[in-house]
Amino acid sequence: MPLETTLLSEAGPGHTTASLEDDDVVRRVLAGETALFEILMRRHNTRVYRAVRAILKDEVEVEDAMQQAYLRAFARLAELHGSGAFSSWLVRIAVNEALGRLRGRKRLVPLEALDDAVPRDGEADSPEDRAAAREAMALFEKAVDRLPVHHRTVYVLREVEQLTTAEVAIVLEVSEDAAKVRLHRARVALRALVAEELDESARDAFRFHASRCDRVVAAVMAELARKGGV
Repeated sequence: MPLETTLLSEAGPGHTTASLEDDDVVRRVLAGETALFEILMRRHNTRVYRAVRAILKDEVEVEDAMQQAYLRAFARLAELHGSGAFSSWLVRIAVNEALGRLRGRKRLVPLEALDDAVPRDGEADSPEDRAAAREAMALFEKAVDRLPVHHRTVYVLREVEQLTTAEVAIVLEVSEDAAKVRLHRARVALRALVAEELDESARDAFRFHASRCDRVVAAVMAELARKGGV
């Protein structure tokens, strides 16, 4: 039986995994239904990835850190009681793992390679729009990557992941005031960095993509042919 089907059946009659709250899943994992831990990983993978990626940047190291963070979370799951929301607790573990690696801790041997085929939502309709969206996102991500690590981390958690300031403070184990100060400095620095990136890429702006060129040329030639000009 496929794992997904197994998980659905283990959720119980009239329930799907999507309907289970994190606390319910945690309780069932602790009670011995360890396969259900996959629900928690899949549910929080994006948030964990973004938090770790904000600190480490290297994609291979990010996957290593995510894997180790999940292993640590699983081993410490019984400690969760009284530690707040599972998502904040998990991200705090992931952030600490990433910061430890950043300080030069020896890397672990990677586990099995993860599937990196991540679907992207909200793609634009035309190839040109998709290309422009990718270029804009790449410019933004490049600017974010240039932020100091503490500013980058708080910015990603607050603005990209949409955590509250209180949640960011819990994850980073700082005061809310400190989180606010870091976020303000990150925003100011990011505006300057984006402006710098834009200045550097200005000469490449408003490119006329080949597919659009083909369309215009074809339309003109077709019209000329219709009028007997070619």
